Amino acid sequence: MSAPQAPAATTGDHPLPRYPFSTDGDRLAPELDELRSRCPVARVRTNSGGEAWLVTGYELAREVLRDRAFARSVLGEDDSPAQDAPILAPELMDAMNHLQQAGLRDEVLTALGRNQPELPADWVAEVTREGLERMVAEGAPGDLQRHFAEWVAAQCLCRLLGLPFEDREWLAERADKDLTMATYSDAELAVNWEEIRAHMAAFMAARTPGRPRGLADRLADLDDRHQGLDERQLSNIVAVLFVSGYEDFASFLGVAAFNLLQHPEAMAALRESPESTPQHVEELLRCSVVLGNAIPRFVTQDTSLGGAQVRTGDLILLSLDAANFDPEAFADAERFAPDRSPNPHLRFGHGRHHCPGAHLVRRQSDVAFRVLLQRFPGLRLAVPPAEVPWHPNRMAIMAAAVPVTW
Repeated sequence: MSAPQAPAATTGDHPLPRYPFSTDGDRLAPELDELRSRCPVARVRTNSGGEAWLVTGYELAREVLRDRAFARSVLGEDDSPAQDAPILAPELMDAMNHLQQAGLRDEVLTALGRNQPELPADWVAEVTREGLERMVAEGAPGDLQRHFAEWVAAQCLCRLLGLPFEDREWLAERADKDLTMATYSDAELAVNWEEIRAHMAAFMAARTPGRPRGLADRLADLDDRHQGLDERQLSNIVAVLFVSGYEDFASFLGVAAFNLLQHPEAMAALRESPESTPQHVEELLRCSVVLGNAIPRFVTQDTSLGGAQVRTGDLILLSLDAANFDPEAFADAERFAPDRSPNPHLRFGHGRHHCPGAHLVRRQSDVAFRVLLQRFPGLRLAVPPAEVPWHPNRMAIMAAAVPVTW
C-alpha cells in the first residue's frame, strides 16, 4: 500500500507528513529521497498519532546507532512513545538484554552465529529444492514468495527453534498479523500475540529436559537452572525470535528475489560464478527496500542531531532503507552493483546495535539463491515489475506474490 504525502513544513499550522510513506518494496519511497537531500532529520507523525524525528541520512543513522544518548530498551516501558501499536512487555523490545541478564544470550548467539549447527548448508539446500519442486508441480506461473521466500524462512526458523514445521502456517498467519500496522485494533493485536506466546509456552512445557529439540528447549533448560526469566518472559522472547526471524527473512528473500529478477546479467554471472553469491547478497541487502516502518530509538538526554535540537523523551525513527541509498555514502547508489567494495550498508544496524540474525540471513540466503538459480536457468518475472502486488501496512515489507515463469 502506498500512502504518499509530500513532506510538509513542520511549524505553524502546516501538518506533519505521515510516516511511513509506502509499504511497497518495488522502490524507495520518493519522499525519503527528498527528505534526505533537504531535511535528513525531519518531524513526522506516526501511525500511533504521535510525533517523531525521522532520520534518513547515512552518517546521521550511524551516529544514532552508536551514541548512548539514543536508547532502545526504554521503549518497552508503559509511558514511552510508540510508532505503531503499544509494546506489550519490555522483553519484546529488548530481548537480547533480557537474555544477557538471565545468562542465556550466549546460547542464542551460538545458534545464530557463523556456524549455525542447526542449519547445515546441505539441509538448507535440500529444503530450498523441495519448495521449488512444489512450485513446479503446481505449474507456471509459480510464486517465489510462497515457495521460496516464506518456505525457506519458515523451514529455517522452525528447525532452529525446534518447532514442528507442520505448525508453520498457523505461526506465519499470526506473525503476519503481529507485524501489520494501522489495520487491527490494539486489543486484536494483544489477543493475537497471546496466542503466539501461549503456543511457545506450551511447546517448551512439553519438552523432555536434557533432550532439546532446538534452541527453544535449550533456553528453557538453561533458564530452569539460572531462573533469570519467568515463564511469560521466556515464552515472549522465544515468540519474538520466531516472529522477527521469520518475517525479516521472508521479507528479504522475497524483495531480493524481485530485485534480482530485474537484473538478468547478474543472474547469468551468478550461474557462471556461484562463488560470487556472497557479494550479490550484500548488494541485495543494501538496495532491497524491506522496512515498512523504521528502527526506533528514545532520546535520553537533550542533544543536537543533524542541526535539529532533540529533547529527552523524543522518539527517533531511523530509515535504514533511505540511509542505504545515501549518495554521500554509496557512489551511484541507485545502481545495483554486486562488485561494490566496500559495502558498509546498515541493513543489520551498526556497532553495538548489530542484528544477531545477520549471519543467518547472509549464510542461508547464499545457499538459497545458489539453488534457485541452478534449478531455473530461464527464471524470469511472469508480470511486469509494476504489477507485482505487495501486502499493505507490513512492518517487514512483503510481496503478496512474486509471479515467475521458467
